[in-house]
Amino acid sequence: MNKENNPAYSRTDTSKVEMSNEEWQKILPQDVYYIARQKGTERPWTSKYEKSKEVGTYYCAVCGNPLFKSDTKFESGCGWPSFYEPISKTSMNYHEDKSHGMVRTEVTCGRCQSHLGHVFDDGPPPTGLRYCINGVVLDFEKAKEQEKKYKDENK
Repeated sequence: MNKENNPAYSRTDTSKVEMSNEEWQKILPQDVYYIARQKGTERPWTSKYEKSKEVGTYYCAVCGNPLFKSDTKFESGCGWPSFYEPISKTSMNYHEDKSHGMVRTEVTCGRCQSHLGHVFDDGPPPTGLRYCINGVVLDFEKAKEQEKKYKDENK
């Protein structure tokens, strides 16, 4: 995704982002727009992050808001990247979702209100939660110490 064309993208700005869906549609790739702004879902087992074991931080691909540390990621077998705890209480918002004939808790980005996925109460300790997140709306940055270690090991 071309972040340079996205004036809302920042990994340090914590202010709320207020943009119309028309503005988002001009900035975001079609697959990101569909999930983030139209509450779509990517096909299971298609995310490059689902099985990733890299150490770092996951951000909202729409606005750069920090969402999850990689050490809270776990293999849930559900087909989407899963985490048991967000970075902070303000990382995301929670909404009742009664779509598709079921009641679930939708999670949206705490900064730009983009749809991320859902949270369920069948996760591992210590929280017992499973944040089932669409990988298309995630952006990942490898931890600096891991990058250095990799470079040192491959000299």
